[in-house]
Amino acid sequence: QLQLVESGGGLVQPGGSLRLSCAASGFTLGYYGIGWFRQAPGKEREGVSCLSSSDGNTRYADSVKGRFTISRDNAKNAVYLQMNSLKPEDTAVYYCAAEPLLFRRCVLSTQEYESWGQGTQVTVSS
Repeated sequence: QLQLVESGGGLVQPGGSLRLSCAASGFTLGYYGIGWFRQAPGKEREGVSCLSSSDGNTRYADSVKGRFTISRDNAKNAVYLQMNSLKPEDTAVYYCAAEPLLFRRCVLSTQEYESWGQGTQVTVSS
């Protein structure tokens, strides 16, 4: 059974950091394109970052460039999102997603991904 489980969310003050984890089971993440997405209350789900497994290419939404970093640990079959200099507008539920057809591509569109985790809440507030 293919499963993605996010963790690492929580409450953090503006300017703080969090590291989100996405653990995969039932499949090997190294053969999938990977994405991190977020959804704030009343807003559509948006792409935050993606990683192409074939060449390690990454992309970031303009709103998080220079602050967020996506990475992968093949040995642990997990993906991470390091979030620094957090802002209140980063508050959202964060999801990881995976798609084998995106092995060679880095895509920030929600429609391209079939497998999703349940999400982890990130709240940035003083």
